[in-house]
Amino acid sequence: MNDVAPPLPIFPLAEGIAARIADATTDLIRGGQGIFVTHTTTVTSELLRFWFQADYCEIREANFHEGQRDAILSIIYAHEVLGVTNLADLYSEVASSAMLNSEVLSEVTDARNKHPKYAAKMATGTGKTWVLNALLVWQHLNAIANPTDTRFTSNFLIVAPGLIVYERLLDSFQGKTVDGARDFETSDIYSVKQLFVPENYRQALFGFIQSSVVTKREIGTKVTGSGIIAITNWHLLSGDEDPDFFEEGEADDIVDFGSVIDEKAMVSGILPLTPGVAAGNSLDVLDRRHRRGQALNFLRDLPSLVVFNDEAHHIHALKKGEEVSEVEWQKSLRIIAAPKAHQFIQFDFSATPYNEIGTRKGEKLKKYFPHIVVDFDLRSAMSQGLVKTLVVDRRREIAALPLDFKVERDDAGNVQLSNGQKVMLRAGLERLNILRSEFSTVNPGKHPKMMVVCEDTTVVPLVESFLLSEGLKEADVLSVHSGKKAELGTKDWEPVREKLFSLDRHEAPRVVISVLMLREGFDVNNICVIVPLRASQASILLEQTIGRGLRLMWRGDAAINDAKAENRKRIAEKREPLSYFDMLFIVEHPAFQEFYDELIEGGGGLVVDETDTSSVRGDVETIRLRDGWDAFDFEIPIVLRDAEEEMRAPVIDPLSLSRSKYDLEFLKRAVGHGDQFTGVAVENKLQFGDYRVHGGVMTATGFNDFLSRLANRIVQAHQRAFVANPRQFKQVTEYPILQAYRPLIIRWLDTYIRNRYFGAQFDPLADENWRVLLVEGVAEEIAGVFGTILVELQENVPVGGAEVMYRYISEVDSITVRTTSCVSVTKSMFEKLPYPSVGGGLERDFMEWADNDGAIEAFIKLHEYRHDSMRRPYLKADGMPALYSPDFLVRVEGKMFLVETKAQSALSDANVQRKRKSAVSWVSTINSLPEDQRDGRSWFYVLAGETALRNYMNNGGSLSGFLSTAALLDNSLQESGRLF
Repeated sequence: MNDVAPPLPIFPLAEGIAARIADATTDLIRGGQGIFVTHTTTVTSELLRFWFQADYCEIREANFHEGQRDAILSIIYAHEVLGVTNLADLYSEVASSAMLNSEVLSEVTDARNKHPKYAAKMATGTGKTWVLNALLVWQHLNAIANPTDTRFTSNFLIVAPGLIVYERLLDSFQGKTVDGARDFETSDIYSVKQLFVPENYRQALFGFIQSSVVTKREIGTKVTGSGIIAITNWHLLSGDEDPDFFEEGEADDIVDFGSVIDEKAMVSGILPLTPGVAAGNSLDVLDRRHRRGQALNFLRDLPSLVVFNDEAHHIHALKKGEEVSEVEWQKSLRIIAAPKAHQFIQFDFSATPYNEIGTRKGEKLKKYFPHIVVDFDLRSAMSQGLVKTLVVDRRREIAALPLDFKVERDDAGNVQLSNGQKVMLRAGLERLNILRSEFSTVNPGKHPKMMVVCEDTTVVPLVESFLLSEGLKEADVLSVHSGKKAELGTKDWEPVREKLFSLDRHEAPRVVISVLMLREGFDVNNICVIVPLRASQASILLEQTIGRGLRLMWRGDAAINDAKAENRKRIAEKREPLSYFDMLFIVEHPAFQEFYDELIEGGGGLVVDETDTSSVRGDVETIRLRDGWDAFDFEIPIVLRDAEEEMRAPVIDPLSLSRSKYDLEFLKRAVGHGDQFTGVAVENKLQFGDYRVHGGVMTATGFNDFLSRLANRIVQAHQRAFVANPRQFKQVTEYPILQAYRPLIIRWLDTYIRNRYFGAQFDPLADENWRVLLVEGVAEEIAGVFGTILVELQENVPVGGAEVMYRYISEVDSITVRTTSCVSVTKSMFEKLPYPSVGGGLERDFMEWADNDGAIEAFIKLHEYRHDSMRRPYLKADGMPALYSPDFLVRVEGKMFLVETKAQSALSDANVQRKRKSAVSWVSTINSLPEDQRDGRSWFYVLAGETALRNYMNNGGSLSGFLSTAALLDNSLQESGRLF
């Protein structure tokens, strides 16, 4: 019997890398010492821990999701850890068996793959630009720190497929245009700086970006500093004008790229031309060719360059008749790459990184790029709630009685819409009306939109006319296509463009009509219905069409997120969803049937019958301030430090700090000598055959670096917990525990580790003792000891002379609740208050008890994030800072109570007690103010255990009595656990 070779994986590099980095990724998240820490540069190690370590992720609101994380780690593993210099080397390292296939071997060893080359396949709407930004930060910071390391550079070329993506990239790096100038503080990297870059690198990085970004017209002419970030669309490299779409018919001619280039044609791409209109060489053409040649020469002469190809599926060949040629701009990239060898690095990003090729049987096959190192597909993104859930609106009779879905021509040859197209448009409008009706009851400021994709520009006015005949107003319909742009001219086109990109914020227009212009880079969130009238069966265009509506419309609301999660669960269980939040409805086109079936069979979507137009309201509603709400409002005094207060150095005696809970000898025996390895069975990940490799040495310099990084962790993590917004940053950086005293903290750490931590003298450089400091939990314990004392030093600053400002709970003027998990109340500024749908019984009973108590004047259920004035910093048991918000605020005559309700079993939890300590310190600070600065009320914090609370309730006691008793007996009862 002949052996049959196993099938070739679709993405051999992605599968090979994913298997290799799985355990290392887990180690990184947990703060361990995997390959992403031990086999990378100091800069890379610091960045990766800052981006992905759980301790850092927990103290900021914005983080990379799993797909973005895997893309970043896969590329860094391939490029930095493995150090490959071309595609063939990467295959040899992680997917050598794939090279046994002659087609793969021929492709990966081709001349166009003789440099480092990586592609990230990521579904539309999952944040490819953030991955691009992170990789740019990684490359630049390493190039600055390691200028002789040829793996890194500060020269970047970012290539967009058209003007829409080009403008989006300029917004990402330069910021949005405000009053005619770009505001850098609105750029992605700056506005989300707490995610992209550690504090100690920000100033230098922002200076580099602001001085180094050049537009397509400035490449080769603008002088920059220590590098360049050149942003262009591919038309500059090809010498073409700047259309936003393919010429009609070109999109259907997509074939595989990689044909041999005509050297004569390649050289003529950059050499001067002789003027002559007859030869097509008008002065305008010559000027464009000159600018293109100038840019190419400049980029070619750079010693190193990273190229980011955004929407990289445009790197393909075009077929003209029987002739296949490489696209002009790809030729230009090869010219630029030629003298750089492995110092030309290519990163490609696309949701559709493939070409469609025809077979002899007339079938079309997808040929994926050979350099795909990560695959985060649409189904994965949907299952994690990162994009909208895809729903296909299908006619019941569509298979049995097909209608004509192409435009028709009358006897005079005039184009008109077919009955099938009218059916699709009506279906789309009906679905849109259902969504508008549902969403208006939850948030009137949310406006769902419909997008119609036409066959060509001649169909657009027909669709406009039909939609107006169906009752829409002219303001409700916006047409966006190349013909209209040419018709209006640049000046009149700009308002149309502005209306297009502000679509989410306005009720009108309701419908956007396009041909191919919006197939990518159209980053709005409220497209909820798509009507694809275009009949092309190219999968790449189908996926791009659907991609226009995948971005989430509903973000940041806990109740709606809960409802969306429940919907995904119900769909998986084949139960009808309860609402339509973040669902994308595609009105089915028969030409897309195979594509839809592939998605549905793979679990990518839900089929909903178009003939059922009943509304699904769900149980989420928006509650606004009630009449007379001000009687139930709360005034919160916020104690500010005096801006002129002199900075005082913290005073810590390292020899008086607590000793380690770990026994040194036990740790040394457990760690042993040398680095430990273990065998892992590929088929089932079984671990066996442990062994050690000796020879690891830490020098004095290495130990000093360890201390420095530990101090950075303490200082930077601590200050992040105290910064709520950019305006507060200046105040926080004046606190004495920040960077100004970092050298002092390093000296204390050194003294503490050598003379106190283990209860005896400890030499980290002797006998590989330093290894015990890297054991999980040891560094965390040291950071926790110092973090705790630094927090206490800050809390003990006197209040005298401090400035007081006031915040009000009514600043949050609306909340969302689920009708199945809320309480109707009379003593709150809202008529209904929410409680968790799972495990929220205690909070529900607490609110009902409070509302029935005649002594209680007002109460409110605090939102953990929206009521930011009530968030307090505290230090977790592992030494990392975090923010905490109590459950309730209750007001009685002369008193204010901060209340936290907990299950009895949770009261002894170390973090619960640390939260309590922070809250008690806060109310103590408030009570130290003069009475007229706290409305004559005394403040108290109550940590209420469920058992004590229910006993008091069941015995007929009032909540105000419970809270007063708790406050009175705080010191004596907190140890017993009867109340706390």
